[in-house]
Amino acid sequence: MQVYEAGHYDVIVVGAGHAGVEAGLASGRMGAKTLILTINLDMVAFMPCNPSVGGPAKGVVVREIDALGGEMGRNTDKTYVQMRMLNTGKGPAVRALRAQSDKWDYQHEMKHMIEKEDNITLRQGLVDQLVIEDGTCRGVITNGGAKYTADAVVLTTGTFSRGEIIVGELRYSSGPNNQQPSIKLSEHLEELGFELRRFKTGTPPRVKSSSIDYSQTEEQPGDEKPRAFSYETEKMDLPQLPCWLTYTNEATHEIIGDNLHRSPMFTATKKGTGARYCPSIEDKIVRFSDKPRHQIFLEPEGRNTEEVYVQGLSTSLPEDVQEAMLRTLPGLANVEMMRVGYAIEYDAVMPDQLWPSLETKRIPGLFTAGQINGTSGYEEAAGQGLMAGINACRKVQGKEPVILGRDQAYIGVLIDDLVTKGTEEPYRLLTSRAEYRLLLRHDNADLRLTEIGHEIGLISDERYARFIQKKEQVAEEKHRLETTRIKPTPAVQQMLRDLGSAELKDGVLAADFLRRPEMTYEKICEIVPRETSVSQDVAEQVEIQIKYEGYIEKSYQQVEKMKRMEDKKIPDNIDYDAIFGLATEAVEKLKKIQPLSIAQASRISGVNPADISILLVYIEQGKIAKIR
Repeated sequence: MQVYEAGHYDVIVVGAGHAGVEAGLASGRMGAKTLILTINLDMVAFMPCNPSVGGPAKGVVVREIDALGGEMGRNTDKTYVQMRMLNTGKGPAVRALRAQSDKWDYQHEMKHMIEKEDNITLRQGLVDQLVIEDGTCRGVITNGGAKYTADAVVLTTGTFSRGEIIVGELRYSSGPNNQQPSIKLSEHLEELGFELRRFKTGTPPRVKSSSIDYSQTEEQPGDEKPRAFSYETEKMDLPQLPCWLTYTNEATHEIIGDNLHRSPMFTATKKGTGARYCPSIEDKIVRFSDKPRHQIFLEPEGRNTEEVYVQGLSTSLPEDVQEAMLRTLPGLANVEMMRVGYAIEYDAVMPDQLWPSLETKRIPGLFTAGQINGTSGYEEAAGQGLMAGINACRKVQGKEPVILGRDQAYIGVLIDDLVTKGTEEPYRLLTSRAEYRLLLRHDNADLRLTEIGHEIGLISDERYARFIQKKEQVAEEKHRLETTRIKPTPAVQQMLRDLGSAELKDGVLAADFLRRPEMTYEKICEIVPRETSVSQDVAEQVEIQIKYEGYIEKSYQQVEKMKRMEDKKIPDNIDYDAIFGLATEAVEKLKKIQPLSIAQASRISGVNPADISILLVYIEQGKIAKIR
């Protein structure tokens, strides 16, 4: 093959899925001349699985992406067919926004957004290998012989890396949705010494909407007043489509049980490790055999299509079995299956080979992001892509990387988990993974991250000014409530009786009054009204910050303790073999992960508190040179 010089860029992004588009947009918008290469231009930001965005933890990630200047939230607000706020009856730490997107509108809007960026070149091409010079990544070579050089490369190849689709006994080489896979790049990464592992994910069948009897299912409407993901979205007025709920039953389970011998999940056909928290229907039937039924959601894939996504019925059973089990579900007795469900196996780079910046330890200048790092989900991919794009650009610009702490963002939790602990299965972000989840809420992503987004150049001055104004309004209103006294007037006492709350014996500060569980900011304003009203976002912040002040303060105290450990940096020239007393496993893990701080070292599996104590003493005694 004849190789030719095709051009030089500051940053090259390989892949244009959810990680690739965020990486490319961040890099380009921060001033780097950026090339995005993708196998198929018709698959930019494509949703091969459920066309939904958000949910528990994931929805907060989308808000964080937006607060940093990313695109996923804005694009979802432009293309949703349904919006729902989840867990509204619970505390703010677990509330999450979830959207059902129009699958085709989402990808077309995102592709057009990329095409309009002056600093970005979007081009179709299949990358076969990297250009490595003096141990550093300096570009890529496509299967057509085009050699593109750059100062940094970001790999976001998703499930295309040596992808194989599996349906029953059928198995063939393919990317998602029967697209061309990437074969040679995986082989090249292995030649370069990277540890790869086979992971697996699955999809359910798609069915024709007009063949469903929705009268036998339960309607799941969107919110009457939908909330936006993006802090820039000013109105949410798109007409919404309902989703529908049905259930599996004894007949469904019997068909699955009778055909387990034909399932790749339970035969030698399956090689990759699947996601624990997104199991196939056959896996659910086996693992939860005591359950008489499982929820199945029927979700429209867009406004201008009859295709319906059968959420909860992910499977790789043979085609005839899929059709039979579909027709056992209430409302689907006469359903027409339009696309068969399938499993896809692919290569993932073990993420403990990365620095927290998402740059690889083995090859400087090479970053990886998204499902190639062993994660599952569009949101996890987009969050990583954004940070990889930011850090690739900053590396080119000679600046320090941006690394988010576990107390700053779910994105920080996600990346720290990956690079510090690695993963043995496709990683899914959960609220339970975040020890400071009361601080990492849906409502306050802008307060946590907008300063960073503005500093790195992804948040405009105009948007930043609005953010500062919001902060000032929250502070002013909190001060008003903390200095305004409510007296036990007849009207106040009657309100309390109506709420079933204890009456006042004396005057009380409005802030203390708001801390009562049954009291809301809206009711407070009925008693002590403002001269001018505040926005819903400001009112929400005031109520949450006052009501949960004690819990929030405790979380900040825990953060301060951890920050003292984060501030204790581990010199990069440390010799773990020379530290007397460290356990053998601890030495192996510390040498592999190369933690940057004592705090990160303490989170490594296999490094126990005794090892941390020894490491602390060794560093503090000054037996090794200070970190440069």
